[in-house]
Amino acid sequence: MKVCIVGAGAVGGFIGARLAASGIATSALARGATLAALRGHGWRLHQEDRLVQAPVVAAQDAAELGVQDLVVVAVKGPALGDVARAIAPLLGRDTIVLPAMNGVPWWFAEGASALPGGPLDSVDPGGAVGAAIPYERVLGCVVHASTSTLAPGIVQHRMGNGLIVGEPDGGTSARAEQVAAVLGEAGFGVTLSNRIRYDIWYKLWGNMTTNPVTAMTGATADRLLDDPLASAFCIAAMREAGAIGARIGCAIDETPEDRHGVTRKLGAFKTSMLQDVETGRPIELDAIVGAVREIGQRVGLATPNIDALFGLTRLFARSRGLYPA
Repeated sequence: MKVCIVGAGAVGGFIGARLAASGIATSALARGATLAALRGHGWRLHQEDRLVQAPVVAAQDAAELGVQDLVVVAVKGPALGDVARAIAPLLGRDTIVLPAMNGVPWWFAEGASALPGGPLDSVDPGGAVGAAIPYERVLGCVVHASTSTLAPGIVQHRMGNGLIVGEPDGGTSARAEQVAAVLGEAGFGVTLSNRIRYDIWYKLWGNMTTNPVTAMTGATADRLLDDPLASAFCIAAMREAGAIGARIGCAIDETPEDRHGVTRKLGAFKTSMLQDVETGRPIELDAIVGAVREIGQRVGLATPNIDALFGLTRLFARSRGLYPA
């Protein structure tokens, strides 16, 4: 299998290095300092007490890499529109696209009877991404791992090793089994799911509040949970997201308090959105909060706490140039 990683940052570098180290031909579409680092040193991943290094063919132009069997899209949400247009040379007749991204993906509303109205404007305005990467190519994915970028082309793996893979329409398929097997051979804990939309919603339900609240406050997750007022606000927003999930076939049989108990076990960690703020990168607010708000509107559910969360985080980010004006 020929695999290309699009976006060789924290998650993309984690997946790419693991695949390449297992013997899979794994290229990268990258730019700037990350491209230079990959060309000079290959994949580099710090995990536990060792450095994993593996060769990579890296390019800025997708045409240099050619058609792939699997394209892993691991960019931040704000970059997705440009990336969707750029990866056309990677896509052959049978190429699979695996989005390893945060939040609600661009394809989430397609094929979902509970979500009429076409593509979600929050993550795919005008349906441009869906036109460039057709629904039929997509294999759903959820990443359960904590990684960060130490420097361009150098990834630190901190905890977690899980990847959930599944067909957007549910059920099983030969291609899903093939991708799951390849990822499993690379050392990931792979779950082959027939409810990938639920898996996406469940992860989102858990981090939809912690990401933006920690980004605005600069607090680690443990400090957020220790603050009774901030924690209560997050719980109220999670209840709204839980009601939306029940309406769209993604009902969660767990309380927000239960989920906070799981988060507390992870200790004093920095969320991905807080890391983005600290490094001056655009935040993924639309995929993580905006899309939930839009889905709530579509199914006729009021979301006053999610609205407040979205509005406050948007204003915070705009004042720092991390979200479009």
